[in-house]
Order: sequence, then C-alpha cells, then structure tokens
Amino acid sequence: MCDRDGESRLGRVPKTDRPVLRSRVWLVAGGLIVALALVLSTVGVDPPFGAMAVLLGAAVFAAAVLGWALWRARQERRAFEDELTAWAAERAAQAERLRIARDLHDLASHGLGLVTVRAAAARTVTGPAAATERAAALADIERTARAATTELRRMLSVLRTPGEGAPLRPAEALADLPRIVAAARAGGVEAVLEVTDLGEVSAGTQLTVCAIVREGLTNTVRHAGPTAVRVQVARAGDDVLATITDDGPAPGWAPHAGAGAGIAGLRERVDALRGTLLGERVGDGYRLTARLPERPGPAGTP
Repeated sequence: MCDRDGESRLGRVPKTDRPVLRSRVWLVAGGLIVALALVLSTVGVDPPFGAMAVLLGAAVFAAAVLGWALWRARQERRAFEDELTAWAAERAAQAERLRIARDLHDLASHGLGLVTVRAAAARTVTGPAAATERAAALADIERTARAATTELRRMLSVLRTPGEGAPLRPAEALADLPRIVAAARAGGVEAVLEVTDLGEVSAGTQLTVCAIVREGLTNTVRHAGPTAVRVQVARAGDDVLATITDDGPAPGWAPHAGAGAGIAGLRERVDALRGTLLGERVGDGYRLTARLPERPGPAGTP
C-alpha cells in the first residue's frame, strides 16, 4: 500500500547487465594472416617451384585460419544467443514475480484494511442499535475475508501449476469504479465518487485509474480509518486526472503502517503511461493525485 511518509524501494525489476557479444576471433585471424604476409616478405625462395610451394602453403594456411575463424565466430554467436535468451527469460520471470507480488499485496492490504476499519468502527458503536450494527459488521467482515481468501487461493493455485494458463477475467475499466468505491464504503469509509465525461479512454489508462483509486482508498482505510474521502476522475486537457482526497484520521483512530510497496507499484503503472503521481498532505487530510496522458476522443465512453 502507499506509504505516506516515503517511498519504498520495492517493486522494481532488478537491473542486470545485458549480455554483450565481445569476440576477438577476427582480430586473431587478421593477426595470423598479417604475420604470414610478413614472413613471406622476408623469406627467399628459389623459383619457380619453390615459390609455388610457398604460395600454396600460405594459401592453405590462410584458408585454415579463415575456416577456424568462421567456425569459432559461429560458436560464439550461438553461445551469445543462448545467454541472451536466458537473460531475457530471467528478466521476464523477475517482472512476473513482481507483478504477482503486487497483486498479492493489493489483495491482502485492501481486504485486511477493510476488515480492520469495519471491526474498529463496530467496536465503538453504542446505543440501542449497537448489537445490530455489530452483527452487520461481522457479516461484512466475513464477506470481505471470504472474497480475499478466494482471490489468494486462486493466485496461489496459479503459482503451483506452472505451464498452465492463468484463469482469464475481464480487465477492470472505469465502469468498475462504483464497485470499488462501494467496497470501501461497506468497510466504513464515507466515500463519494465523482466521474465527469472523459470521452474515449484507452484500456490501459482505465485499468491504471482503477488501481490508483483502489490503492488510494486502501491508503485512507489504513491511515485515516472511517473518515470522509472524495474520489474524483476528470478530464484535464490531454490528461486524465484521478484524485483521492480524505479529511484526515477519524477521532481516536491509530494509523496502521503498511509495507510501503503500494506507492512503488503505482509509480510503475503510472510511469509506464508517462504520467505523474503525487501524494501530499492537505490540511489534516491527504491527497493522492495521478495525471495520465490521454488525448481526448469521442464522448460517450463511460
């Protein structure tokens, strides 16, 4: 989740040097041929048969050197291609592991954050409706925990069965924002969603906006508890602007520190779209703002 006091170094693919083909085969072959030429220029022979024999031997030697150079260069090229393939596979595996780690982090922090804030809010309820509110809170906690557990099991089953395709599901879009905000509202946060007409928005930008809103709400749940939060998604010229602003911690709420990996994951998503991400305190609250380049298209896209 997002760390309000600093950025985590997690969530980046480790930088390793790309293999480079460095071959001295042709340098060696050229040196041998030059050496042969120097030897021939300094050695005297008796014509005509001696000269022919020397030239024939020199030609055989040069052909042998060239043949060896071609064979050696081909071997080095094959070894380089194998090394490059292994390097690319390792990089892809690292990126996939980080993606899965971010997904696991999102599932765990979002689900547990909602459970925490719902339980804390229900614990402080007093009055005639306290029993009813606690029963409703327990039902919400059970539903949220079951959903998070199901997602975690699904992902772990994918990790245990390498070579098989991961279960496919539709990518999130702007139409999913009400559901994301409603999930946070069910956890006790007074969340309000405002989405203006954005025109046509690419699938990658829509998916990133959903991730930003979910992470921002999770951030609010963990740090501010059952407080008021406004989610605004609007068009700002050639950009899509997503803003999540809360009113600060609820009275008596103790912030729960996270792992700090959320901001790194969001920055990777935003950087991939050449956007910007800014977190800042606003009065007693906190505001997370993402600006994603997206040229406006025809109106009517939800």
